[in-house]
Amino acid sequence: MTVTNLVLPNLYRDSVVLMRISQELEKLDGVQRATAMMGTPNNRSLLNDAGLLTDEGDTASPNDLILAIEASPTLNSISVVSRAQELLRGETVSRGPGNEHGVRSINGALENMPDANLALISVPGQYAAYEAAKALDLGLNVFLFSDNVSIEDEVALKTKAMDSGLLMLGPDCGTAVVGGMPLGFANAVSRGRVGLVSASGTGLQQVMCLLDAAGEGVSQALGVGGRDLDDRVGGLMMMKCLGLLDSDPETDVIVLISKPPGGRTRQRVLEALSQCSKPCVVCFLGVEKSPEVPGVYFESRLDGTARRALELLGSGSGTDRRMEDPFNVRLLMELDQGLGDSRLIRGLYCGGTLRDEAHLVLRENGFGAVSAESEGPGEISLVDHERGGRHRLVDLGDDSLTVGRPHPIIDLRLRCEMLVGAASESDVGIILMDVVLGYGAHPDPASELTPVLRECQGIAEDLKRALAVVIVLCGTSGDPQSVAHQKAALESAGAIVVRSNAQAALIAAALARGDLSLV
Repeated sequence: MTVTNLVLPNLYRDSVVLMRISQELEKLDGVQRATAMMGTPNNRSLLNDAGLLTDEGDTASPNDLILAIEASPTLNSISVVSRAQELLRGETVSRGPGNEHGVRSINGALENMPDANLALISVPGQYAAYEAAKALDLGLNVFLFSDNVSIEDEVALKTKAMDSGLLMLGPDCGTAVVGGMPLGFANAVSRGRVGLVSASGTGLQQVMCLLDAAGEGVSQALGVGGRDLDDRVGGLMMMKCLGLLDSDPETDVIVLISKPPGGRTRQRVLEALSQCSKPCVVCFLGVEKSPEVPGVYFESRLDGTARRALELLGSGSGTDRRMEDPFNVRLLMELDQGLGDSRLIRGLYCGGTLRDEAHLVLRENGFGAVSAESEGPGEISLVDHERGGRHRLVDLGDDSLTVGRPHPIIDLRLRCEMLVGAASESDVGIILMDVVLGYGAHPDPASELTPVLRECQGIAEDLKRALAVVIVLCGTSGDPQSVAHQKAALESAGAIVVRSNAQAALIAAALARGDLSLV
């Protein structure tokens, strides 16, 4: 294989477009790896670490786009470049009416849309803070999709937004639904009575999807960025959003989602919650002991958070049945009998929070912790005390696993490779994974996963054992991928498919224990 770089000067495309272009280029015969990135120092470093940077690519400026291709020496590189340029032209055309004037700045966009009140910003990290500050100065709320923004800039931007009475969602904000409009990676949900604010993208998606399954909609869903509850930021936007939801006439119940916050920030958030006039459900994932605060209900898991919100709305009985799917019990029993001693779990997640919740469920069911020092990239592990070995759960969205690759919500290639690898391990009998649907996600994940799942079942048969694949399908009936189609296709490949991540983890725990009474 040979590596080629093409530098396209002064050409910008946002990260989602570049992810899709990278994926399309890798479908070409003879192409091993392909990635399209802006030529920032950080991106050039990532390409270098992945073995995808040449001397030509290293000359790129942050305003230039780098196409990096690893392909067979016999492949005509001109054809690959032509396809890349065709894709780039297509993305420009697909932006549709309103962009024919070649808008290149926030000021120009406001001239075309003078009534706009929110800017979605996805530019290289080193420019993101400047563009966000400009948007705030123009009186615009900001959804900052960009990552690689310093925490000092984040504090400055959020302080500026607070002083101006504006929202500053992000940086590295993946999901929001504002006024019924999905932003970033978001699911199609109906308008309803639950207002959510979250420092976790996939955690927010899971709770929204569980509410949707139970027939309840969302008033607003506000992602604040994963660092907002860090003590250095102090929950500035979390508390701003709590105030907005408390005064929102369409919101009857407020839901807050986050990994465990910093100690000082936790106190500040609890004080803000105590001032809310509406009932609040708080999920600091994995935190079970919390103080008593009137009108505030604490949950340690995402499924419990959705369930509690529904109870506060008076949704009545049947909530669990709507949130947790019935599954093929006969198949579960057959798998249990066929696993034998091959009962280790491999978790392959694209959502870090969903991975963490699965880890929590397994811990709750007696699986032992492992020293973090012995874990691989993006991995957390649990000891199987009864049979030996480790159950391994991997976050495929971890920075160390996305070098030169699009995000796993969009790109399934790494997961497919790891699926085959897991099926080939003689002591692994259970694969636990998420499939996230919605806007911005892979347009048809089942089309890529089902052939690989069938291949994995064939590998297991050759090893004379069963292979259990348990999938949480995070999506809604309104999502463009059709959740019903995805579920049917994945089940046709022998998978057990449910909508609750905690339920999926519990099924995996039951199989690993050989104790189906757990489910």
